[in-house]
Amino acid sequence: MRERMEKALSSSDAEYTEIRIENVTSSWANFRGEDLDNIGSSRTLGGIVRALVKGGWGYATFNDISDLETRVREACESARLVGKEESKFAEVEPVVDEITAHLGKDFREISLSEKKSVIEEYNKIILGYHDKIETSNVGYGDSFRKVWYANSDGAYIEDERPDVGVAISATGRQGDNVQRGFESVAGSAGFQVIEGLQEKAEVAAGRAVDLLSAPPVTGGKYTVIINPRLSGVFAHEAFGHLSESDFVYENERMKKLMVLGKRLGSDILNIIDDGSIRGLRGTHMYDDEGVKTRKNYLIKDGILAGRLHSRETAAKMGEQPTGNARAIGYQHRPIVRMTNTYIDKGAATFEDMIKDVKLGVYALDMVGGQTSMEMFTFSAAYGYMIRDGKIAELVRDVVLTGNVFETLMHIDMVSDTIEWPPVGGGCGKGGQSPLPVGLGGPCVRIQNVVVGGRQQ
Repeated sequence: MRERMEKALSSSDAEYTEIRIENVTSSWANFRGEDLDNIGSSRTLGGIVRALVKGGWGYATFNDISDLETRVREACESARLVGKEESKFAEVEPVVDEITAHLGKDFREISLSEKKSVIEEYNKIILGYHDKIETSNVGYGDSFRKVWYANSDGAYIEDERPDVGVAISATGRQGDNVQRGFESVAGSAGFQVIEGLQEKAEVAAGRAVDLLSAPPVTGGKYTVIINPRLSGVFAHEAFGHLSESDFVYENERMKKLMVLGKRLGSDILNIIDDGSIRGLRGTHMYDDEGVKTRKNYLIKDGILAGRLHSRETAAKMGEQPTGNARAIGYQHRPIVRMTNTYIDKGAATFEDMIKDVKLGVYALDMVGGQTSMEMFTFSAAYGYMIRDGKIAELVRDVVLTGNVFETLMHIDMVSDTIEWPPVGGGCGKGGQSPLPVGLGGPCVRIQNVVVGGRQQ
């Protein structure tokens, strides 16, 4: 493959050219209620050529790899048609490397019927849990991507990227009151990641039932503690996207707000994106431009310290590439994306965080949310009241809203341990979804958070 790709690249007359080829095998199964909703498998082979001429990009996607030289010429011709200015593309030392995945149980060797049987058991646990369980939704998915990457700088990388996961959802109903319990598990270590999750199925069903009798939280301003999964979502959704430099570069208002060196929080606040942490879903040794991933401080000791880059955005903003150019598949160009984004650990224990809270909310996980520039709204999956320094009753309809910059300044305690829940799903941006990312972190305490709910 290397010889074939390098021969094709030698025919390019562009300033820069790259080829990415992927062989993807995948399978899936999903139960809705008692019915097997869908099940299947696929195998695809395809690739993309990307060429740069005078600041303009040309692309050619393909499923037949027998004539790469023609695809290169097509991409170069397209680039010449749109290029009208000086190209800006950061230089990176080319690497030659091969990354092999190591799976405990290779899901490619597990039959579709066995995969179906595993999630069918979880589905039956949910449906049989309680008479208030109305329905269920249990889904399985896996993919194994073999990627070949080469560029005109001389880089050549072979990379194997496995991913497997299960999403378990239970819906409970009591009259007009409908509540959902949700658990998900995903990872890259092999099929064993999604085995033995009977307890999680029970937890999802039990939460759906318990939330039916839980009162909605009373709306107001509270001291709020968020758990590792929700703190990871906050770091990713509310702040991480603002750190993606294509967004900053194209938005004059964000350029003024996201000035490096600006204080955004107290000295205890550190937010990091790190694509090199072993074993997480957002981890890859190299991004889709052949740039080595690394630990990137976005906020360090409360100060805006960096942002995420592709080679193009790094050159345009006079900074260094960070290994964050990613694409969900060969049909797409790489754009600036997060990897594993988190708030770093602090010095507090959980007991330290709650002991002086007279009235607060402990918010856990997330079922939905949206961001608009620096404003955010997140719906926690569930929560507990904190009363006189102790965790109290379960509450529902916990919706957190606010301005991310104000919220960062209100973070006053961060726990001393980091957790990386092996959650499924992924990030969406620019029509590319879902991209596997890592979500986790410590527990975080935030003062004066607006919590929506029942009004007094």
